[in-house]
Amino acid sequence: MMRLSLFDWAACGVAGARETEFDSFVKAHLAMHPGLHVTFGGATASAPTAALINGTLSHALDYDDTHFAHIGHPSVAVIPAVLALAEQTACDLDALTEAAAIGVEASVAVGLWLGRDHYQIGYHQTATAGAFGATVAACRLLGLNATQIRHALGLCASMASGIKAQFGTMAKPLNAGLAARSGVEAALWARAGMTAAEDGLAGPLGFGPTHHGQAVDVELPVTDWRINSISHKFHACCHGLHAMLEALRDGETAPDQVEAIHIRTHPRWMSVCNIIAPQTGLAAKFSYGQTAAMSLLGHDTGAIGSFTDALAQDTTVIDLRERVQVSEDARLSETQSEVLVTRGDGSSEHLRHDLMTPMALETRAQKLRGKAAALLGGEGARTLWSAAQGKSLRGLLDQLVMS
Repeated sequence: MMRLSLFDWAACGVAGARETEFDSFVKAHLAMHPGLHVTFGGATASAPTAALINGTLSHALDYDDTHFAHIGHPSVAVIPAVLALAEQTACDLDALTEAAAIGVEASVAVGLWLGRDHYQIGYHQTATAGAFGATVAACRLLGLNATQIRHALGLCASMASGIKAQFGTMAKPLNAGLAARSGVEAALWARAGMTAAEDGLAGPLGFGPTHHGQAVDVELPVTDWRINSISHKFHACCHGLHAMLEALRDGETAPDQVEAIHIRTHPRWMSVCNIIAPQTGLAAKFSYGQTAAMSLLGHDTGAIGSFTDALAQDTTVIDLRERVQVSEDARLSETQSEVLVTRGDGSSEHLRHDLMTPMALETRAQKLRGKAAALLGGEGARTLWSAAQGKSLRGLLDQLVMS
């Protein structure tokens, strides 16, 4: 599963680096912090800065994996941290993947321990829990001892941050980059002998108690790795829309037959991705009505290029999205959605999907390879797949510089 997330993360990062929005940000940091560590696009920087840039760019499209246990994006915080340090340790991809898997598992565990109150009050779990996951992964890769790891976590407790107020701005992907950089710096500082609070995470006045953490009881060690329930994105929009879109894929109603569409979803998503009349491609990514209409009309919701201002203002799409009604249903989980499609002849079909429905690794791999092909082209996806499934760190790094 971690190999698949590594592949998916790299595809998202290469595609994110092709966007021009972050060019000035990247250029400024490269000038301030030169070094030898590879960043997306081919430039090099110091290890912490490479983690910052790669974490930010891989989350730029908001197309990377999610873990719904704590509503966080684990790979964009953890993988950039271990990748930057992997170059220092000259490890192979097996060691990198092992450290990343442990870091992702740690980030989910910390996120669960912090609980929903931490997220609901406004903290971005990708940035907060993610920073601790990145720290654990970096410590694993560097081979730090228990005392050093404890100090690294304490140091991270003074750096981990990120707020949901940044959603919809360039600072949201920056949250992921900052988490990755914090992990690298905390581990390197601890290795160099810097000390911190004995329990900066859970102790009195530690990170949890001061950041609305609930101290939820979390099972450790786990009998089944939580990473196995990571959810990968197969639609280029808010993850809250994906259960609905997957349900519609199973439908058999043609768009000209639709009289009405009633979507039921978890209450959390009503304030996140229910923009009624989006006017831009970005706003369309957070609209049940728009994406439902796009799907029924045959527009590929898995393609970044489908979410345009023009399509948000297309009269055919608007006509169909105006027939969409969305309501909250507390009986549904955050990964479930129900759709009732009523036809003009009075008949209807009831559709349902849960993103947590088990998916065979082979099926997941096939879907991720298709997603990568849409982002990078067929040849780019094939070469990246080979690199991500191999043992050579250099082989993977060479793929990150694709233009």
